[in-house]
Amino acid sequence: MTGVAAPLDAPGRSTPARIQPAAFTGTGTLLRFSLRRDRVRMSVWLLALTLGTLATAAEYKTLYSTPEERAAAVSSMDSPAALAMTGPRPYLSDYTAGAMLGHQMLGFMAVLVGLMSVLTVIRHTRDEEETGRAELVRSTVVGHHAHLAAALGVALVANLGLALLLALGLAATGVDGVGPGGALLYGLAHAAIGLVFAGVAAITAQLTAHTRGASGLALATIGVAYVLRASGDVGNDALSWLSPIGWIQRTYVFVDDRWWPLALCLLLAAATAAYGFVLSTRRDVGAGLRPARLGRRTASDALTRPFGFALRLHRATLLGFAAGLCLMGVMYGSILGEAADMVESVEQLQEALKDIGGATVAESFASMVMVVVAVVAAVYVVMAALRPRAEENAGRAEPLLATGLSRNRWLGSHVAVALTGGTALLVLAGLCFGVSGAASAGDGSLVLELALAAAAYAPALWVTVGVVVLLFGWFPRAGAVAWIVPAYAFLVGYLGPILQLPDGLTNLSPFGHVPQLPAAPMTWTPLLALTAVAAGLIALGLAGFRRRDLDTK
Repeated sequence: MTGVAAPLDAPGRSTPARIQPAAFTGTGTLLRFSLRRDRVRMSVWLLALTLGTLATAAEYKTLYSTPEERAAAVSSMDSPAALAMTGPRPYLSDYTAGAMLGHQMLGFMAVLVGLMSVLTVIRHTRDEEETGRAELVRSTVVGHHAHLAAALGVALVANLGLALLLALGLAATGVDGVGPGGALLYGLAHAAIGLVFAGVAAITAQLTAHTRGASGLALATIGVAYVLRASGDVGNDALSWLSPIGWIQRTYVFVDDRWWPLALCLLLAAATAAYGFVLSTRRDVGAGLRPARLGRRTASDALTRPFGFALRLHRATLLGFAAGLCLMGVMYGSILGEAADMVESVEQLQEALKDIGGATVAESFASMVMVVVAVVAAVYVVMAALRPRAEENAGRAEPLLATGLSRNRWLGSHVAVALTGGTALLVLAGLCFGVSGAASAGDGSLVLELALAAAAYAPALWVTVGVVVLLFGWFPRAGAVAWIVPAYAFLVGYLGPILQLPDGLTNLSPFGHVPQLPAAPMTWTPLLALTAVAAGLIALGLAGFRRRDLDTK
């Protein structure tokens, strides 16, 4: 290799005692280029997170407008299950709308901001190496650490931009308990936790040679941090102090407004980022520190078949979503027995649950939760159904299709994994929800009821897969449009009853035609119709893929 990067990239050299300034040559140029590439993606992230927060703050202001309603909210939140899903008990001492925002949203938002930061860093580091673009760039006058520094710079800009938008937006809402200082602290707490997980991604990007592996390790770290926080808030407080999510929650924003926990996050972010730079000097470009596991001497019979090979490609993502949905089901199920007390004083929630129907509040609440479970499963099926596009872009589909493997069988194998995997996720989440809910409510019949209620959303998932396949077959570069399906389903299916959106909007989503079990009676006609629509969309997508040329970059 030539240029500045060559002495540092040369294999066999020992790790330098200190990082040379020349190793960062070209960072500014790469940073500007990366920001330009991410201008749309970053804007969507920031607007979605900001608008979601502001809408939630406005809802708290409306739902809990009187002292009696806020006192009832305190009593419903002061339970182990509710604290595990929200945050530590000291927020309840002065439960204004601002305190509710900090208590109930910080932990949830930390996961989303961490996801944004992880995907940003991995995309501009490990993904660049896996596609071979990083090696081409480093063959010019670009330092060894320029890619990682630029990626962390993009994450820094994104998180500071989010902090600014949140601070300005919340300060202008006039919500009870939200002042300019607290709003700024709330925004900076998001930036601090985002930088922590950006640093974590800087480390995982060095450990494995694959983008999905690096992302999976970083996302698993976010999951561990959330579980530690939840465990500590319910029981031993020391566990929460092992989690950076627990640190930002202990700012007690809009209650005590403590700033010093942010210093812990910044120190950890700096330490993880620095360690990522150090680790990057101990490997070659494109390689990972963790050696690849040796495979079998001969491939299994499953890998010689399209479906088995596709399942191997999707395995890590499927297992990750399975763990996440099972955990979600357990957490929601743990509060199912207390659902009536939690919504007792919230008139809009009571009206929303009444519209859903059901013999009990627990049944209505379970039906509303099923929408969330189905949307998360829809996120998986969109990712799985878009995998053929990634294989095509990377040039891996072309050599496979040059053999006797037909286009229908190749694409059909990925579609089959998306269909069966999404259905399995629904059933698993329903079972976890049912087991936990049965223990909470003392009703063993909930196990089967909630598993069947979750499985009822399978045809809507299949329609989602059909939309992706149709776009891939006829308009491959517009595949990202399919993300509108789960996003819209969440908006009208979960937030719609609370925000009292027009009922007609629900009919535009495939999830809006699913009977809301266990509150509503089972009706087979819409499920059969959705199945037929899904089959038609998939058939059209396969026909389009057979007719077009491969789009290999």
